[in-house]
Amino acid sequence: MAFVVKKTIHGNDYYYLNENKRVDGKVKTKTIAYLGKVKKDAKKKAEGIIEKMNKEKEKKSRIEKIEKLDNEINNIEELAAFCKRKGFVFRSSDIYGGFAGFWDFGPLGIELFNNIKKDWWNWFVESRDDMEGIEASVISHPRTWEASGHIESFNVNDFLVICKKCKKSSKIDRSNLKKVKCECGGEYDWDNAQVVEQMLKTKVGALNPEEAYLRGETAQAMFMNFKLVAETVRQKLPFGIAQVGRCFRNEIAPRDFLFRSREFHIGEFEFFIHPKEKKCEILDKKHLGVKLNLLDAETQEKNKEELKITIIGKMLKEKKLGEWHAYWLAEQIMWFKQLGLDMNKIKIREHTKNELSHYSSATFDVDYLYPFGSKEVAGNADRGQFDLTQHEKESKQKMAIFDEKTEEKIIPRVVEPTFGMERVFLAAIVNSYTYDKERGNVVLKFPSKLAPYKAAVFPIINKPKFLKLARKIFDNLRLDFHCAYDTGGSIGRRYARNDEIGTPYCITIDEDSAKNNNITIRNRDTTKQIKVKISELGDVLKKLIDKEIEFEKAGKLVSTRVK
Repeated sequence: MAFVVKKTIHGNDYYYLNENKRVDGKVKTKTIAYLGKVKKDAKKKAEGIIEKMNKEKEKKSRIEKIEKLDNEINNIEELAAFCKRKGFVFRSSDIYGGFAGFWDFGPLGIELFNNIKKDWWNWFVESRDDMEGIEASVISHPRTWEASGHIESFNVNDFLVICKKCKKSSKIDRSNLKKVKCECGGEYDWDNAQVVEQMLKTKVGALNPEEAYLRGETAQAMFMNFKLVAETVRQKLPFGIAQVGRCFRNEIAPRDFLFRSREFHIGEFEFFIHPKEKKCEILDKKHLGVKLNLLDAETQEKNKEELKITIIGKMLKEKKLGEWHAYWLAEQIMWFKQLGLDMNKIKIREHTKNELSHYSSATFDVDYLYPFGSKEVAGNADRGQFDLTQHEKESKQKMAIFDEKTEEKIIPRVVEPTFGMERVFLAAIVNSYTYDKERGNVVLKFPSKLAPYKAAVFPIINKPKFLKLARKIFDNLRLDFHCAYDTGGSIGRRYARNDEIGTPYCITIDEDSAKNNNITIRNRDTTKQIKVKISELGDVLKKLIDKEIEFEKAGKLVSTRVK
């Protein structure tokens, strides 16, 4: 804030325009202009300077806002349009106007989605000795959901309410009835709130069909198959069972593109631990030192949103969670980091006591900052012995196993990390989206391992000698990598098309290729180019994708900035 001050020097009055600014936590005063000796004139001159300053600040703010908007997806509608235009995601049954809450992955979308699932599976299952995978049916015995508590709790927990002001319908949890307002600020019509069953029903059998449910989560199959898995693969505690599978929920108000839909994929695992085992032997320094932005329960209970920068080790000391819970929360964060997500956009939200699920003693959400706000992309719950005990009661089948270490029969306790896979997909696109002003096009800066196409092959001119060589190179590369072959338009336009879908490397076949067996590789993120021998291309590309070599050291650098 600028203000006028008077200084008296040797009996004469002088007027100045000053401004206070906070620098390094201290307020410092800076003189902006000398206004003269006459108070009236000084005031008028000050008003003119302040008006000019405000206009300049407004212009700067507007430019900064535009630059920020240019570099990011601004809203979820823009993201959905972009994904449709580039072949990532389409509305299900689009020719009929779509069907709310259901989506189809296009040619590029399914590649990205499969790459994300593959990376998840490799991190949490294939690279470990203590994890087994399964693929369970989407329909299980109806008594499954009686035992799990879904019919009594989850299925009738959501209410459909309509805002009296904007008439928009919304889903409200039972715990929030008569406590919240609509986004527009209006009051909900609580008197006419309707329970909406979350579980989608179906009929099984032609004669005397039996009512069943499409699963609302993947977890129950891991519990029901627990003893079978332990026996068939001879796993000893502690160990986990994982799967990635489709789930269905009768969502009241599908919204925010893929984020809240009626059909989706969950990637999760149940990790089984001796109920008395508190020590996690595989929790080490790298886990304890994982840094995170925490929104704890105490802060939320004060109706505040202040984040605390902390580490897993400190949360353990504060007894916010146990060692095994801490280990798996750290592993989740570490996976997101190696996936390339911006850690500044991720926060960990601790559930308050009144919002814990019926099975959980402690739960943490992993939230990502999407264009529509910071929302849950993953979760981590301490489910205790609830599920196995419930299934034992309902099925009358013993769920206890013999633990060789303690020589006793026990029902394990469970820690459950879970991921909304479509939500991870959205985060990957939002995180990678960049508008490059110099190039004049969008660049999706996916990590190479996630990119739908690892490389694109271009013959520089549509002449037989270039086309034949380009096609031969493409056919060889596609044996090991998912690649694109593009002959349409200028090289610049082909580069732009592949920037927009996230292809990390473009390979150009030109005159030098035909003469000296050299090809040019262009880097998506920097537009730098290198020359390598055709015979070395496959090996070089693999090392680049696996980050075993820096781009500039993978071949002869021929350009520092080429579009």
